[in-house]
Order: sequence, then C-alpha cells, then structure tokens
Amino acid sequence: MTKEKKGVSAETLYKIFIYVVLITLAVVIIVPVAWVFLASIKQNSEFYGNPWALPAGFYWQNFVNAWNAASMGSYMMNSVLVTALSLALLLVVALPAAYCLARFRFRGRGFLNTAFMAGLFINVNYIVVPIFLMLRDGDAFLKKAMGGAFLLNNLFVLAVVYASTALPFTIYLLSGYFATLPHDFEEAAYIDGATYGQAMVRIIFPMAQPSIITIILFNFLSFWNEYIISMTLMSSATGQKTLPVGLLNLMQAQQSSAEYGILYAGLVLVMLPTLILYMCVQKKLTQGMTVGGLKG
Repeated sequence: MTKEKKGVSAETLYKIFIYVVLITLAVVIIVPVAWVFLASIKQNSEFYGNPWALPAGFYWQNFVNAWNAASMGSYMMNSVLVTALSLALLLVVALPAAYCLARFRFRGRGFLNTAFMAGLFINVNYIVVPIFLMLRDGDAFLKKAMGGAFLLNNLFVLAVVYASTALPFTIYLLSGYFATLPHDFEEAAYIDGATYGQAMVRIIFPMAQPSIITIILFNFLSFWNEYIISMTLMSSATGQKTLPVGLLNLMQAQQSSAEYGILYAGLVLVMLPTLILYMCVQKKLTQGMTVGGLKG
C-alpha cells in the first residue's frame, strides 16, 4: 500500500509540474500578443503614461493610417500574390514528384530520395546570398543579351524561390503519406482503363487530402511570414515589398515621428491572418504533421 501511495503521489506531482510548465508557456506567449493588440487601439498620448494600462477607447484610426499612409495595404496584396503563386508552383511540382517517388521503382530513385532528405538539413537563410548573386549575374547577362533584366525585384521570381526552398520538406512529407496508401485502388483503376496520371489525380490525391492540406497550411505560414529572402531579392522594388519587409519600413519610419499606435497596428495586420488561420486548422495541422514516414 505504501508503494502504491508513493506511486500515485509521484504521478500527481508530475502532472502538476506539466500543468505549471504549460500554463507558464501559455502566459509567456499570450501576454505579448494581447499587449500588441491592446497597444494597436491606443492613441499616441497614452503610450507616455503607464504602458500596461488598458486603452481609454478603441482608436481604429491607427489601422486606417497603417493601411493607407504606411502602404500596408499594398504590402499585404503583394504578400497574398506571392503566397498564392508559391503554393500553386509548389503543388504543381511536389505532388507528381512525391507520387512517383513513393509509388514507382526506377533507376535513381534512391539517390533522389536521399537528395531531398539532405535538403531538409539546409537552412534557407544560409543560401540567400548565393541565390542573390546568381540572380544578379543572370540579370547582368540578360541586360547584355536583351537590354533588360527581370530576375531581381520580381514577385514571380520571389515566388519561384519560395517554392524551390520548400520542395524538400514538402516532398518528404507527401512521399511518406503516399507510401502508406494501398495499391489496390490504383490497380482497380488501371484495370478499368485509367492512365497513371488519371489514377494519381482521381484516386491518390483525394485519398491523400489530409497530408495535402497540411503542407498547404504549413507552407502558407512559412511564405506569409518570410522576411530574409524577400528583403534580399526585393531590395530595390519600393512598391513590391511583402508585408514583413513593409513592416520593417514602417518601424524605421516611426522612429523619428514616434507614432506607436500605427506601428502596433501594422504588427497586428501582419499577425492577424496567421493567427486566425492557425486557430481554425491547428488540429488538422498537428495531425497531418504526424502522418507517414519516408520509405526507402
């Protein structure tokens, strides 16, 4: 009986410890986010008093000024365009590639699997400078050959770079899920006269919907919040910057004028879409990240 009581007591203490850690982490995350939202509806004069005081009212003019005067609306449209293009390019390339790697045996398949897995260990931030230099040299060649250049400061090229850097993880996740699906449905489709492409689109892709939704959501969050690549490749395009880069410009512009309410409104405009999306789909995102495993 003594051992059982000690076991129960230790288990209870462990649960209490876990709850305390989780609550602490939640408070550490929620408090700064809530403070930003409250600060975004304050008038500028309220920041010179107690910074933790609740706002006297809802000053929505901060969002209007951030959207119009600070061009955050234009930056948001650029982010929407780049994110949509990146996801479209990524799906067009990654879905067939992952399907072939998971469902067929061919020469070089093992090398391709290894290459994509190796890409998981490459931090994109480390190769930004080589990408920039490559595009700059390409622009220099195009200027000599055609009299014009379009590789740098181009939203479409930025979307291509985003999609390319996301390919290793996306193909890894999709291949692992495709490999777990039974072959019976495909074989039945082949007997009925379906081609490989028809079986892929009509049979496998609908069955792999949880994994496809997961990679769309995950990459949306990644593309929407990306900063370093966009800042490097769009350095000279004033009207084509994405939202995170535009937020930095807003911060620099507010250093002299000290319009803190507009600054925090800009922060909310950046965070709000991702927060809403994550709260709506967090269960599917968590479940999809655990499915599959690459089979060699």
